[in-house]
Amino acid sequence: MAQVMEFKLPDLGEGLTEAEIVRWLVAVGDVVAVDQPVVEVETAKAMVEVPCPYGGVVTARFGEEGTELPVGAPLITVAVGAGAGDAAGAGTVQEPEESGSGNVLVGYGTDHSRTARRRRVRPASAAPAPAPAAPAAVAAPAAPPAPAFRPAGPVPVISPLVRKLARDNGIDLRALTGSGPDGLILRADVEAALRVPAAAPAAPAAAPAAAAAPAGAERIPLKGLRGAVADKLSRSRREIPDATCWVDADATELMAARAAMNAAGGPKVSVLGMLARICTAALARYPELNSTVDLAANEIVRLPSVHLGFAAQTERGLVVPVVRDAHERNAESLTAEFARLTELTRTGKLAPSDLTGGTFTLNNYGVFGVDGSTPIINHPEAAMLGVGRITPKPWVHRGELAVRQVVQLSFTFDHRVCDGGTAGGFLRYVADCVENPAVLLRTL
Repeated sequence: MAQVMEFKLPDLGEGLTEAEIVRWLVAVGDVVAVDQPVVEVETAKAMVEVPCPYGGVVTARFGEEGTELPVGAPLITVAVGAGAGDAAGAGTVQEPEESGSGNVLVGYGTDHSRTARRRRVRPASAAPAPAPAAPAAVAAPAAPPAPAFRPAGPVPVISPLVRKLARDNGIDLRALTGSGPDGLILRADVEAALRVPAAAPAAPAAAPAAAAAPAGAERIPLKGLRGAVADKLSRSRREIPDATCWVDADATELMAARAAMNAAGGPKVSVLGMLARICTAALARYPELNSTVDLAANEIVRLPSVHLGFAAQTERGLVVPVVRDAHERNAESLTAEFARLTELTRTGKLAPSDLTGGTFTLNNYGVFGVDGSTPIINHPEAAMLGVGRITPKPWVHRGELAVRQVVQLSFTFDHRVCDGGTAGGFLRYVADCVENPAVLLRTL
């Protein structure tokens, strides 16, 4: 007899608590194989195809395209084993026991340590249950009731944004009952608690705000990747006392060195790869800038490895793929990794792990044809190097006016981790390497 397995939206990592259904890849009645992608979802970090750990017949889908689901909400049910076709309307779901692939994205997969248990669900022919959308609808004027007893231990909160929202507004998270899976406290739960004192005037105040928009104005939801970028940049401006310094550098010798390297044969080396290698050498000299600030402990944390992010503009918005252990790579290896991650970015195939964990960011805004900028630090990092376009300009070279390839370098840093002398020393070293790449020979 077939068993109907329920597959839930897995934990996609890095504190992500929800995802939007972009496109279903299967329909009810389709036969799916183990680890076959069944749905494409968009998180705040990337587009992800979610594979199902069960093989069988799809008996139900939960959520329409464009719907946001919390982690742990049902995605599909699959009839597994003999008689799978008859089980499509059986209405009984069994938690996985010995079937499934065991594969994971981040923190999900079949768990063989649990015993099987059954529960009733709506038949496949019925409309999808509205339960997954419940967290987004926690707009009731009353706060979630406090539990009679909250055991000691960590508060069930994943998102640091939720913790900060509660801390900034004096909300005791231990007094809240989470509406997410397994009691997870979501942002909506904290916002519901905040609305309690002002519940009465809040409703009538919303109508005039919407009516004030000019006729024909377009409203674009600030969610998904665009919302994540907005949150991160706003948090950076709120929390980080940043400062920026800049310098013009003669990049003629850098361009000549690159041309000579590529003429020698072998894989090509990009300008970005050479600049990245210069950055890692500079961070070895100034490790203060490869750090983060732990506000809870009131400490600066210097990081042992350089995970180098690079800003990339996509049709979906700005993303920052991360090159792991960039300090262990040469210019050729960095170039190859940039190319690999850029291709994944272009096709929308970056995994969440490719977009997280950066310790320093290189921002080549020169590709937009601009000379300078004041970058916003990629929170929680401590610094970012910006590179403008490399363009011919008049320059005093060896006491005479000449046309040289000039680039403007801008450096934004967290003033908590260092003073201007350190930041200036870092930027000057980078400029010296750009003007005379032989300086790098000391560290190769």
